[in-house]
Amino acid sequence: MRRSIIKLTAVVASAVVSLTVIPAVGRSVAVTNEKPMAGITLSLEKYCDAVIAEVMREEKETAEKQDNSDNADVSKVSDITEPDEDNTSETSHLKLNLVYDRLGVADVDNYLNVRRGPSENAKIIGKMTKNSGCNIYKIRKGWAKIVSGKVRGWVKAEYLLKDEAAEKKAKEVATLRATVNTETLNVRTLPSTESTIYDQISADEEYTVGKKNITKEWLKAYMDKYATKKMLRGIDVDRMYEDAANWSMIKIDEEKAFVSKDFIEYTYNLNRAVTISQNHSDGSSSGSSSTAASIVDYAMQFLGNPYVWGGTSLTNGADCSGFVMRIYEHFGYSLPRTSRAQAEATRSVSSSEVQVGDLFFYGSGSVSHVALYIGGGQIIHASNARDGIKISSAYYRQPLKIGRVM
Repeated sequence: MRRSIIKLTAVVASAVVSLTVIPAVGRSVAVTNEKPMAGITLSLEKYCDAVIAEVMREEKETAEKQDNSDNADVSKVSDITEPDEDNTSETSHLKLNLVYDRLGVADVDNYLNVRRGPSENAKIIGKMTKNSGCNIYKIRKGWAKIVSGKVRGWVKAEYLLKDEAAEKKAKEVATLRATVNTETLNVRTLPSTESTIYDQISADEEYTVGKKNITKEWLKAYMDKYATKKMLRGIDVDRMYEDAANWSMIKIDEEKAFVSKDFIEYTYNLNRAVTISQNHSDGSSSGSSSTAASIVDYAMQFLGNPYVWGGTSLTNGADCSGFVMRIYEHFGYSLPRTSRAQAEATRSVSSSEVQVGDLFFYGSGSVSHVALYIGGGQIIHASNARDGIKISSAYYRQPLKIGRVM
């Protein structure tokens, strides 16, 4: 098998590294590396060539549009939050986060259940959200045996795009993302190790790349728009500009962040299945366990639905606090509208006491994001416009507070 891939400086390190968002306060948290899938032989050459051709075409069109722009400064600033494309040569191939002999893509509106066996009575062990990818081992009596991420099981074959249709869809929806390859990764407010630490992120999550290749000119436009005097305190700005090419901008939920290229790997990604535990007790008392399990089951119905900033609709779009508010409202609990107010309205518990139904609050200095704990070290949350309502590790970033409603 011949496989050529792009791998940008993958360095395993125990050192603390850097990433940025706005504003900033330092913390530390230990994370673990995701284990790769084993025992799968694949050929991605045909798919990669198609994606490369599309990327190169889009890069050319983007460059032509920028050259024809009447206002170069406006063009630079408007590009600040737009995803960057990979600069590839004609002889290289993209590295994908999914390996397959026969590609399948979930053709559903929100999610597809992955079961332990080829039966609707079999236990649900995972879920594939819309456009998630998988490797199809075989199809038998209307059921497909698949592997996607860490999930191996069976799905209804009719809800999978297959073969050429799957590869066509994958080319349309694959996203450039970054994966951490260190034990911990510091998020910083600016692309400099001298800037203030914002957060630490986990190797268990894949982060959308907002700008892969940063230029001095682009960074100056970004600084003009976002940087404050406080953020620049103690930073050698000239050196930061000169070192800009060694950094990338990523997104954590809806927040912008910078990271050193030495400590991340880039792939064109399809979403993968997430593991689901149907045991929702997680230490809950018998009195609250049933209600907490019902809350989680209800929340899971909306997996894959859209994220909308300021939204409160579980079907048409909600932001993080709108999602949590509506879930608890369904069970007769009244929560404030914003994540910060929700944090203030809940009782703090330690990580050793966490129970299903608790709320995880994230942010830097002050709360800006909230998620619902579903057990097994996982949360469900309205993450961002790209991923919508999704499942993540509860420690994909360090929580500021764990709050209990009931």
